Amino acid sequence: MFCFQCQETAKGTGCTVKGVCGKQETTANLQDLLIYDLKGIAVLAKGLKNAGVKVDKSVGLFISQGLFTTITNANFDNASLEGWIKRSQAIKQGLKTELDGLGSASEQASIWKTLMNFLGSDDKALASDQLDGSALWFASDPAMFQEKAKTVGVLATENEDVRSLRELLILGLKGIGAYAEHAAVLGVEKEEIYDFVIEGMASTTEDHSVDEMVSLVLRAGECAVTTMAALDTANTTSYGHPEISEVNIGGSDKAAILISGHDLKDLEELMIQTQGTGIDVYTHGEMLPAHYYPTFKKYENLKGNYGSSWWHQNKDFESFNGPILMTTNCIVPIRESNSYKNRIYTTGMAGYPGVSHIADRVMGKAKDFSAIIKQAKGCSAPEEIETGTIVGGFAHNQVIALADKVVEAVKSGAIKRFVVMAGCDGRQKGRGYFTEVAEKLPKDTVILTAGCAKYRYNKLNLGDIGGIPRVLDAGQCNDSYSLAVIALKLKEVFQLEDINELPISFDIGWYEQKAVAVLLALLHLGVKGIRLGPSLPAFISPAVLKVLVDNFNIKPIGTAESDIADMMAGN
Repeated sequence: MFCFQCQETAKGTGCTVKGVCGKQETTANLQDLLIYDLKGIAVLAKGLKNAGVKVDKSVGLFISQGLFTTITNANFDNASLEGWIKRSQAIKQGLKTELDGLGSASEQASIWKTLMNFLGSDDKALASDQLDGSALWFASDPAMFQEKAKTVGVLATENEDVRSLRELLILGLKGIGAYAEHAAVLGVEKEEIYDFVIEGMASTTEDHSVDEMVSLVLRAGECAVTTMAALDTANTTSYGHPEISEVNIGGSDKAAILISGHDLKDLEELMIQTQGTGIDVYTHGEMLPAHYYPTFKKYENLKGNYGSSWWHQNKDFESFNGPILMTTNCIVPIRESNSYKNRIYTTGMAGYPGVSHIADRVMGKAKDFSAIIKQAKGCSAPEEIETGTIVGGFAHNQVIALADKVVEAVKSGAIKRFVVMAGCDGRQKGRGYFTEVAEKLPKDTVILTAGCAKYRYNKLNLGDIGGIPRVLDAGQCNDSYSLAVIALKLKEVFQLEDINELPISFDIGWYEQKAVAVLLALLHLGVKGIRLGPSLPAFISPAVLKVLVDNFNIKPIGTAESDIADMMAGN
């Protein structure tokens, strides 16, 4: 195996024996094979589009979902991944059949040249056989999947810089795929998103110049903005605009269900099904921002948020005592000694071997959470691990409603600077940097945050500035879009020509591929001088890093003291 898609990758270069995340070699290989198949689907879909045939949006959604299930800490279940691979093969076969006979002889030759290059074959008959679905692709023997997977992974691209740019694009597309799937669940889909997902994936099988690949990466940033905007529309249309909210972090004396991940539709259906059952519901990790939406405030049994960010779940899930529903990443490997191993469930793109999986919706019906509710009734109440409240709900609509107050505070000098500390949390000790920055920032600064990075400082008593809290939490990682909207609004209000003229610094923590999509979105918006940590991505080669530094002044984090001094000086 070779995997370097997350921030914690082994030795800062790549996992080669077992993933630091807990992913086994067989799982990594299956994920590589699924990505290879998704590229094949994209190549065929692009061929159809070039031939003037409209490709059904279900193809773009399938690629997006397949990308999502390969995100770090989402799906550890080999049987599930084999199912994804077989479905992708069936889709390839259907697209290939549709493609046959289209266009002129020269157009067919051009399409097959691309396909054969992708398949690594000089033999059209063999390439056609692979696309039709030979015994290799539909074999019931997992070993055959494993053998093929070993030849199509990341290292199949030999040139380091080409590999770097291709992987940067693919990892950004994984984040885009995740956000696109969440929006689609709520009924919002945009063909332009799927079109770029297809184009982007297909491009990684083609020969492009460095400039062309950099351009594609920046277009991925543009697509990320579009996708996060679509998800914002989906969330706010379904549940209302987030409001300033105090969220309970204590417990109660009733049996309860804990829901983690990112999927608000799953939470909505769980809340409906728990009404009148006597069962409470708590959020965990990135589900915390659900409490900011007006729709969820009407459920009296949605009691609060329990625990901390994803990597604390072994401890949090033990003390919770009731069943846990993982709607997406991040899943931490379950030990045999964990008492919760028989009361954790997965759903959607998530999966874990030996864990009960809640099936997807059928014909518009809700998911069936009855098994979780039944188990909860036999469990004791959660152990109370802390008390009090935390404040959030500062998405773009709420902050813009406070714009006059914020602008006046900036003009008066009460607020000297905004520091965007959005992104991911993680296990490495170096992430204590973000807590230290929050504690040591001058009292006339405001932290803008989104994602689980907030857990490094959202329970600190940092006070407020004239009634404006010094930590403004916009929500989940995808709600980094709100922070961009806020910045663009401030740029408009202060009549500035460049977003970089604002008194805003970006000090971003990253861990997985959704953070990559957010980073590319910021680059597309022209944001420069982003600090990134706790380490720079292993998938960025020195030459590609130089391009990012030269064009966007991306830099690694340093010490809290030196970075604060530089940020306050506008550097």
